Amino acid sequence: MKNNLPRKIHIIGSVGSGKTTLARKMSTELNIPHYELDNVVWKRRMGHKDLMRSEKERELHLNKLISSSDTWIVEGVHNDEWVTNSFEKAELIIFLDTSYSVRTYRIIRRFFLQKLRLEKSNYKPTLKIFLKMFKWNKYFEEVGKPKFFQKFNDYNDKILVVNNISEIENYFN
Repeated sequence: MKNNLPRKIHIIGSVGSGKTTLARKMSTELNIPHYELDNVVWKRRMGHKDLMRSEKERELHLNKLISSSDTWIVEGVHNDEWVTNSFEKAELIIFLDTSYSVRTYRIIRRFFLQKLRLEKSNYKPTLKIFLKMFKWNKYFEEVGKPKFFQKFNDYNDKILVVNNISEIENYFN
């Protein structure tokens, strides 16, 4: 990847689409900090139950993160009001439109890797969360994706829709 490309990047996609993997890779290759929106939603507390921030607290926290640097990568499934400023300030919005079946496979694979402690997670990988991921995946496909394209239609000139990470590598090269 070349360094003369966008330095403020927002990655959106469903659970299992590859957002975190892509954000980490781009962060390393471009030397840009990345932020997971799940960690904006939740106050992570070691040894204690995580606390969910209010929508206003999320918005303030996210705005602080993206205002404190000229370079950032934000990634997450969220496209609610509190995230709008990140889409607005992004120079590039990458929409990961990974196929439904690939995302389903990744959800299953992730769960087993996390249960075996071969993959780190920000949450305890319970059966309840595992089943919710299938629900979130379906919801994103039916509601989240159309909502994103309706709501953020004004940003079409900076939205890159890709089906896999290799398409992003082609874009950057």
